[in-house]
This record gives sequence, C-alpha cells and structure tokens, in this order.
Amino acid sequence: MGADWAMDAAVAGVLGLLFGSFLNVVIHRLPKMLERQWAAECAEFAGQEPKPEDPFNLVVPASRCPHCGHRIRWYENIPVVSWLALRGKCSGCHTSISMRYPVVELVTAAFFALCGARFGLTLQAAAWAAFAALLICLFLIDMDTQILPDDLNYTLLWLGLLVSAVGWSIPLKSAVWGAALGYLVFWSIFQLFKLATGKEGMGYGDFKLLAALGAWLGVEYLLAIILLSSVVGAVIGIILLLVGKLANKDIPMPFGPYLAGAGLLTLVLSPAAVPALLPFAFPFGAR
Repeated sequence: MGADWAMDAAVAGVLGLLFGSFLNVVIHRLPKMLERQWAAECAEFAGQEPKPEDPFNLVVPASRCPHCGHRIRWYENIPVVSWLALRGKCSGCHTSISMRYPVVELVTAAFFALCGARFGLTLQAAAWAAFAALLICLFLIDMDTQILPDDLNYTLLWLGLLVSAVGWSIPLKSAVWGAALGYLVFWSIFQLFKLATGKEGMGYGDFKLLAALGAWLGVEYLLAIILLSSVVGAVIGIILLLVGKLANKDIPMPFGPYLAGAGLLTLVLSPAAVPALLPFAFPFGAR
C-alpha cells in the first residue's frame, strides 16, 4: 500500500514539473494578453483602428530571452534541470534567469504529488491538482500586476461546482451556497467601505476568487478561508518587509494572493483537518 501511494505521488510530481513550466508561461503572458485586449477594445470604443500586432498568446511566439532575444531550445526548457544546467543564466547573453521559474515548477510538482498521494492517479486527483495550479497562477499574477484574470477565476469557480456535482468534493448545495455567499460577503464589505470612505478597498476579482473557493470548500469554510488568508497575508507581509519590498507604502498590496494562499494552505492541511485547527471558524459545524 505504501509503495502504491509513493509511486502515485512520484508520477503526479513529474507531471507537476511539466505543468509548472506551462504555468510560468501563463503567469507571464496572460496579463500581457489582457492588456492587448483592453487596448484593442479602447481603440474600438474610440472609433480608432486597433494597432496591428504580431500574434501573442500562450502558444506563440516561441519563448525567448527578454534581454537578447535568444530563442530557448527544447533542451533549455526542461523543468528545473535546464535552469540548474545553465546555472540560472541565459545561454546567449548570460543574463540571470529568475529563480522564480524553477520554484514555480517545484511548488507545482509538490502540489501534484500531494494530490497523487492523497487521491491516487485518478480524475479526482487531477481536479484537485487543477485547483492548486489555478491558485498558483492567481497568486503570482495578482502579486505582479494586481489583476485577478476572469479567465482563471471563472475556470476555478465552474470547475469547483462541477467537481462537487460529480461527488469529488462537497455536497452541491454547500458548493452553490459557498459560491453565492463568498461573492456577496466581499461585495457587501466593498460597498460598505466605499460608502464610508468614498474609496474602493478591493477589486471585483477578490469577490470572484472567494466565490470560487466557496464552490470548492463549501459555505461552512468561508470564515475559515478569510481567517487563513489573514495568516497568509501576515506571513507574506513579514517576508516582503525582510527583503525590502514594502519600503514604498504608497503601493497597495493586493488581497488576492492571501486568498489564493489560504486555498493552497487548506489543500495542504486537507479540508477535513481545518475545523480541528480553527474550531471557532465553524460556529455551525463543518460538513
């Protein structure tokens, strides 16, 4: 039995390395794709011809070094291994390649391995691995750009409802109420804050992300998610202070990474373990 779960975890982890490499592409390119889309829509609204541009999506153009334009060959794009072999530098201009790339690949591999060990090599494991992958993307995109793309939020939301409907997570009733109330909770806070201060305290992407987490974890977990997001936020804030990234207090901190981090932390702990750790977050009991 032990060998079976270890083998499942190993196979899922290798797949996670490959998917982690793709997630790096999504994290880098999706915000740029949205910027292009918004620019084209603004031009169309203003009655102008959109500026002609070369195709740019998750597939084309081929990956290149942003400094020298060196086209990255397939053997320079092997997850983690290539970064180590190249000593973290471009083979063309020897400019440093961010350590984030292998870190994202390793973190994705770890979450895939966790899902493989917990659920075996099943569609249920694949669904929860997708949950982790989407949250990793949302976490880093929001950290970089303060954008939570609807494409990712809605995918996470609908996938959560579908997973519930086929019986791989929670009762569908809890998932639907979790999605609905997850959105309404932050929407209400947003409206009250705006009424009191005249300012917008958070973005609509945060409403959608909490709704998506509610679809996966259920209405009973909403308070626990918010509490865990505060813990994640405190940890991230301390880390950023230590590395000097919070020196400029005029730069607002996005809340999306805290929510995404709370979702990932819940997966690590396992949803079944959270009520024992945060009993006060479940006044009406957990599922």
